[in-house]
Amino acid sequence: MLGLSRGELAEALRAVEVPDREIRMRVSQLWQWIYGHGLTQFDGMLNVAKPLRGRLAERYSLARPTIVSEQVSIDGTRKWLIRLDDGSARPVPGRSVEVEMVYIPESDRGTLCVSSQVGCTLTCSFCHTGTQKLVRNLTAREIVAQLVVARDRLGDFPGLTPPTDGLVPPPGTRAVSNIVFMGMGEPLYNLDAVRDAVATMSDGDGLSVSRRRITVSTSGVVPQIDPLGRDVSTMLAISLHAVRDDLRDELVPLNKKYPIAMLLEACRAYPGASNARRVTFEYVMLKGVNDSPGDARELVRLLKGIPAKINLIPFNPWPGSRYACSDWATIEAFSDIVFNAGYASPVRTPRGRDILAACGQLKSETEKLRARARLMTDAAPGEPTPA
Repeated sequence: MLGLSRGELAEALRAVEVPDREIRMRVSQLWQWIYGHGLTQFDGMLNVAKPLRGRLAERYSLARPTIVSEQVSIDGTRKWLIRLDDGSARPVPGRSVEVEMVYIPESDRGTLCVSSQVGCTLTCSFCHTGTQKLVRNLTAREIVAQLVVARDRLGDFPGLTPPTDGLVPPPGTRAVSNIVFMGMGEPLYNLDAVRDAVATMSDGDGLSVSRRRITVSTSGVVPQIDPLGRDVSTMLAISLHAVRDDLRDELVPLNKKYPIAMLLEACRAYPGASNARRVTFEYVMLKGVNDSPGDARELVRLLKGIPAKINLIPFNPWPGSRYACSDWATIEAFSDIVFNAGYASPVRTPRGRDILAACGQLKSETEKLRARARLMTDAAPGEPTPA
């Protein structure tokens, strides 16, 4: 049942012969126990009749995805690799997939970076995740489950104890207060599931994360930007990274289909955009590529008329990348030009670099390891196995 919407919970209750006159009440009860209290067993649902708890336990579970690995950075950032089933009502053995998610703690908040796909189709040249082929979209249930797993591990449900091996916000502060769809995948290529997941995450009777604290980042799937604002109402972030189409074609190949002018026009029309709900433009700083004073001035010109803030992201290296991070003095000079033009231009502090959990570094190693295992299995006796 974990990750189900209210409508899906209602159907699940009908399947165990709960009368229609009770459905609404029972859905509300289950919702609060699953998403408000984080229960993992039906026995703990004290205001649900014991016979119904028994029928629910016979047919359903509240099992979480399996945590395959957990890494804790020296700065307190956590990265989890979790195993999901095949997304169907009756999981098929051998069809599980694995995705990564990251928790970034700060003194006054905690941000969970969730994945929306297994792999990615966009092949952005500076992004590690883009080197993994798309396997499939995640379901809304699987996206919601990432938040539940994080809250389990962080002691963010009533009665749980926070971990002691890393930074979490102080008592009285919710460990996960913000969510960003900046993990594996392009969220706007899975918009229906993102929409349904956000509805569950933001429900005030359960997980209760405000939509103003949920940000969906896109590399520029222009036709889906308006539906995101109209139907989902989250904050919008644009993975921009260049101010010229020729360069963005290289860095973000999706630009060949939806060039910069088209993308920015969609941002200007984003439903709800205002000075209080600014569009965030993410700009990775690549040494000698997109970091000149001229690039900064052109960025200011392009964003004129858009309520915007600009996140400057020092490039996070990963094995095999051909790019390097801009020098700090170059980043500061770039930031000053943008700031003096009237735009907030914070430089994002790299987090979790030592565990490959920083922006652009996420990539499940599952497929690579399985490929290596297949090669070793297929090697004939006496032949060297792959390195």
